[in-house]
Amino acid sequence: VLTAWSGFESSKWGGEMSIAFSQASGARIEATRHAAQADAARGFDLSIFGVYVQAVAEGDEQLQDFVQARFTDHFRVAFDAWMAMRPLENPDAPKGPFAVPEYQPPGEAEAAEADARADALFAQALENNQRGDNYTLLTVLFALVLFFTAVSQRLRSPVLVRTVLIGASVLLLVGIGLLLSFPKIV
Repeated sequence: VLTAWSGFESSKWGGEMSIAFSQASGARIEATRHAAQADAARGFDLSIFGVYVQAVAEGDEQLQDFVQARFTDHFRVAFDAWMAMRPLENPDAPKGPFAVPEYQPPGEAEAAEADARADALFAQALENNQRGDNYTLLTVLFALVLFFTAVSQRLRSPVLVRTVLIGASVLLLVGIGLLLSFPKIV
């Protein structure tokens, strides 16, 4: 019965491992999708800011105003924070609005959250795999108990029979102790 139970638990933990790996994969895909969204937003902001820098360099205030009116909302927040640092006069100011903490393109936080979730799910899958392996080891241990018990029936020497049964009993007690210490699904 203990052999069968250990095999059952091993199988259940294997299923939990597969589910966690699948969920981790889904979270990685979600993180990639959000990261692509953030990269696209960053690319747009970079392009429009490049035009703004060129307009400033050429002293074209009309183009500066035109470009500023087209800043994305998330970039405007960072741009305003950067401008408040007076970057043209302050050598300690960041080199651009992309370097201020206020710059958060859409999708960036979601990508980081999905990556963290994927990491946690992957770690859970590895833990579930180890639990399944532990139960597989118990299955082998209990199968050895059955094997040694059956072998003891074929032996002719009472001392050898007793020795083999004592060894099987020790293996059984170790296995039961381990079984009690392992987490159970059911």
